[in-house]
This record gives sequence, C-alpha cells and structure tokens, in this order.
Amino acid sequence: MGPIARRYADGMIGRRSHPRASVSARRTEAFTDGVFAIAATLLVLGLTDHPVGALDSDAALGTALAELAPTLATFVIAFLVLCRLWMTHVEQFEHIVRVDTLGMWLNTLRLLFVVLVPFAASVNYGGENLRLGQLVLPGVFLVSLFFSWLQWLWAARSGAVADLSAVETRAAGRAGLTAVVVGAGVVALSPWLGSWAFLLYIVDGPLSRALGGRHSSVDDPDGDVGGRG
Repeated sequence: MGPIARRYADGMIGRRSHPRASVSARRTEAFTDGVFAIAATLLVLGLTDHPVGALDSDAALGTALAELAPTLATFVIAFLVLCRLWMTHVEQFEHIVRVDTLGMWLNTLRLLFVVLVPFAASVNYGGENLRLGQLVLPGVFLVSLFFSWLQWLWAARSGAVADLSAVETRAAGRAGLTAVVVGAGVVALSPWLGSWAFLLYIVDGPLSRALGGRHSSVDDPDGDVGGRG
C-alpha cells in the first residue's frame, strides 16, 4: 500500500462514518440497542401465559410458584442470554468506527436471531420435557454468537476497527470464536441436561482470557484474525 492510500485508509478509520457507508456506525449502534431492549421486554410476556390461577391460601400460592419455577428459570436464562449478546455488541462497537453494506447485513442477521430469543424461550416453556424443545433456545443463542463473531471478522479485515493493535484485534476474534465453541457445547448437552447446560458458559470468560493471554505475547501484526492467527 502506497503512502497516499495508507493516509486515506488511516483517515477513514479515524472517522465515525465512511463516505461509502449508507449508515454510520453510531446509527447502527442505536438501532441495535433498541432491538435488544425490545427483545428483553418481550421476554416477560411469556410469563403472563402461565397464570397462577385462583388462590385461597399461602400454601396454594407456594405450590403455584413452585410449578412456575421451570418457566421462571427459562426467563432468567433467556434474559441473561440477551444481556450477554448485548455486551458483545457493546464491546465490538466500542472499536468499530464504520459500517458498510456487508457489516450492516451481518448485524441484521445477528439481530434476526436476537429477536427470536423471546420466541425460543416460549418454545422452551412448553417443550421443557422434549429434547427438541430444549435445543431451540441454545440454538438461537449459538447462531447469534456465530454472527457476532463473523461481524468482528468483517470489521477486522475491512479496516473498520480503530484503537486496537493487531494483536488485540486477533485476541478479540479468538474470544468470539471461543464463545461459539462453548455455545456449540451447550447445544450438544441441552437435550440431556436441559437448562443446566447453560452453566457451561461459565467457562467462556476464563477460557477466552487463557487463550488471549497465551497469544497476546506474540506481536505478529501480519497474522490472521478471528482465532486463526
């Protein structure tokens, strides 16, 4: 890359929008935040489909709440799932400074599965004793994580990432790939463990940090991103 082209690229990366992008990164951030907020709000509507019925004593209320425990557990898991996806979005767009057509489509596909989380939770409500029903929510989460990882690959390879070194960019890519692998493990375990399989995500953070620490000491700016460097 010649000096003129390099100065142009550096100038574009340093800006908040790109002249060839139809939507700025800031507007994409705002739209994505709104979609996450609406999806999180819709989750609670699933609880209203399970009324406790007529109650005439504290014992009856306790029994009704106990029967709702699996539904409440699914609601909590789905809400935490959405929060985890939103945190991934925040972490990415802290450094993504522009969005082109491909980036917008990847973000849109991720949001498609984000808005499916309330539906997936409702399937889990009714199919908690079915193996296929146990696959829907972790499956939707897995696909969302996959598109989040793809979006970071796009950002890293298109020059849309600012304020990060090549090593840090690759480390973020490895963290995204680790989340996808852990998510696949959750999907595989869900038919047998049910909602308990989501506990596997506990290892995501420590595993990502371990992998990032192992590779962060290698200063290879010409290496690959997305966990393959």
